[in-house]
Amino acid sequence: MKSPVVVLSLIALSFGLSNCAPGDADMPEPAEGAALFNQNCSACHGVDADLATRELSVGAPDLRHIATRNRGVFPRAAVLSQIDGYGRGRVGAETMPEFGALLEGELVPVAVDDVFTPTPRPLAALLAYLEDIQR
Repeated sequence: MKSPVVVLSLIALSFGLSNCAPGDADMPEPAEGAALFNQNCSACHGVDADLATRELSVGAPDLRHIATRNRGVFPRAAVLSQIDGYGRGRVGAETMPEFGALLEGELVPVAVDDVFTPTPRPLAALLAYLEDIQR
């Protein structure tokens, strides 16, 4: 027979793990990402991602057609990398600033390639917004 301490410890552990399930996290809504987008991205990509409203003409892509450019698939990992600054290569820092420092905060689990990845909440919010505005 197991001791009561071991049984109670197992119950507490299982309760704690069930409360950390990825589906239970307070995931950001697209509206939260829209506010961040309009604060940080609209100068180049336009208010609400409408290029006609951008302040700078830097040749920024239309972010409402990311999935279209990728055969109907929204590439979450690539988008996260580009926003955060890890996606350098095709787009230099002089064209796309790194927003990694601005995107710190509480971590939320975001499904990327069927794996839940701890992601700063503001970055997850931007991802949710961009995914929501695809046409």
